[in-house]
Amino acid sequence: MSNLILLFAVFLGSFVIGYLLIARIPPLLHTPLMSMTNAISAITLLGALLLFATPSSAMEKILGAAAIVTATFNVVGGFAITDRMLRLFKGKGQDS
Repeated sequence: MSNLILLFAVFLGSFVIGYLLIARIPPLLHTPLMSMTNAISAITLLGALLLFATPSSAMEKILGAAAIVTATFNVVGGFAITDRMLRLFKGKGQDS
């Protein structure tokens, strides 16, 4: 149980620090930042999938499944938004 509390404290601390850092980034840099968070979410997906390859408790499997769902949502949404933003820079006569 103490490991779960430690992991939750690390998660909470990283959430607060991440929010404070991202809130200070100028809007011009949001697209490169989103690409980086897509890469981080992909790493989260790999880590969560590796969790299912080892013996783990039910709580760890639930947290791993939640990590897979939220990271997948972030990756797919990030790529969709990035694609939409890149289409804004294409001219009307250019092919897709």
